[in-house]
Amino acid sequence: MQFKASDAAQALHVDEKTVLRWIRNDKLPAEQIRGDYHINRVDLLEWATERGIKVDPAIFELDDSDDTRPLPLLSQALEAGGIHCNVMGSDVQSVLQKVVDLLNLPEELDPDFVLQVLLAREAMGTTAVGDGIAIPHVRNPLLLRLPVPKVSLCFLAQPVDFGALDGKPVQTLFTITSPTVRTHLHLLSKLAYALRDDRLRQVLKTPCQRELILATLRQIESDMGKGSP
Repeated sequence: MQFKASDAAQALHVDEKTVLRWIRNDKLPAEQIRGDYHINRVDLLEWATERGIKVDPAIFELDDSDDTRPLPLLSQALEAGGIHCNVMGSDVQSVLQKVVDLLNLPEELDPDFVLQVLLAREAMGTTAVGDGIAIPHVRNPLLLRLPVPKVSLCFLAQPVDFGALDGKPVQTLFTITSPTVRTHLHLLSKLAYALRDDRLRQVLKTPCQRELILATLRQIESDMGKGSP
């Protein structure tokens, strides 16, 4: 799960000196071990997504022999998680409380626990990625042990300040819940890719167009399969 600075440079299409500068000056999370920086690949993807930096998705493909389940399409995970309109809340905690209420969690999973791990992730740094969008998710997917991965899309009734780098309040939230780190990375990387596509950005500006949103995602996924940049 750890990258060296040279691996991160390859993933972000920059030179190693740039990665080292980001670690020192731009809060790219890294741990120094015996003089070398090591970067958690989840941290790298989250940091890059927040700043709109393009990432090579191939670098996040995990060789995980213990998890042989097929990876879901982003559109499939969104269908499972649902699209929700006019979600209430006046601050980050109250919004995430409403989001948790909409996740349709298994009975054995305590909603308060899920809320606390979502809040803990926000405390590490905002999940807002700019342009009024945030991607709240748990830091360690294995804590949830969910039967299926889901992406829930919530349109807020009123904008809420998530501390985004661009200063814009958040009105659209994609919440990822997944049973494994492999699936989490897969969904987060696909979502980051889709959010760079103007087609999805435009659709999200007209809230709660469920069928249109899903159709747009399927088209983007189809284009991905054809090698579209």
